[in-house]
Amino acid sequence: MSTVVITGASRGIGRAISTHLVEQGWTVYAGVRDVADAPPGTTPVELDVTDATHIARLAERLPASLDAVVNNAGIVVAGPVESLTPESLRRQLEVNVVAQVAITTAVLPLLRAAGGRIIYMTSLSGRLSTPMTGAYNASKFALEAIADAQRVELRPWGIPVTCIEPGPIDADLWRTADDLIEENRAGMSSAMQTLYGPHLAGLASTIGFVQRTASPVETVVRTVDVALRARRPRARYTVGASAKVQLVAAALTPTILFDRVSARIAGIPARIG
Repeated sequence: MSTVVITGASRGIGRAISTHLVEQGWTVYAGVRDVADAPPGTTPVELDVTDATHIARLAERLPASLDAVVNNAGIVVAGPVESLTPESLRRQLEVNVVAQVAITTAVLPLLRAAGGRIIYMTSLSGRLSTPMTGAYNASKFALEAIADAQRVELRPWGIPVTCIEPGPIDADLWRTADDLIEENRAGMSSAMQTLYGPHLAGLASTIGFVQRTASPVETVVRTVDVALRARRPRARYTVGASAKVQLVAAALTPTILFDRVSARIAGIPARIG
């Protein structure tokens, strides 16, 4: 029976992956901040990914050999780069990058013992940067870089490293995007709100379209399943038709033109004042 630890398993994509793998006969160790939130059929593991004590004790809670780790936990810090505080930027990178590396390092001896594999839940946002999500983009770009380096470093032990790159997915992130914008607005100074008011309004106007066109969460679940079972998993799996189209469009479009298109889609005015 295959064993896997999944971070951020209490809701959204992490919960869906955990539930699917349990149904497929996997032994799933669900990393959750509150063990009461673990999906049915999983083995709960108390894991706040920013808690060094939890990470240090993680290997003790797992079997002596582990077939896979799915680094799914993550947060979004939104807003114009100028409005970001050092603290908010550090938190974005701490959760989405530093914690993922720390968890992977903690379980690598177990993966070596089983000839296991590593999966990082990155994003289309790790390949294309978009306005108003610069911090989140930075974290996902960084995670892609980590995966590229580690994939080569771990070749001698036959440990594959794979990035799953979803585009917009019908899960918690986009379902609660309106709340995220309001939280971001509330956290900005009045001066920043005035400066970037048109940007925030433009972002809000695009959310409905993205929510309507988001891919079902099952598309990510199926892709993770493929990456876990493949004899030779790919380095990257881009998830969702929208994500694939955007990558092709970006590759074929000059940067200056792509910037203009991105600004128009995001509702950012050509000039202010």
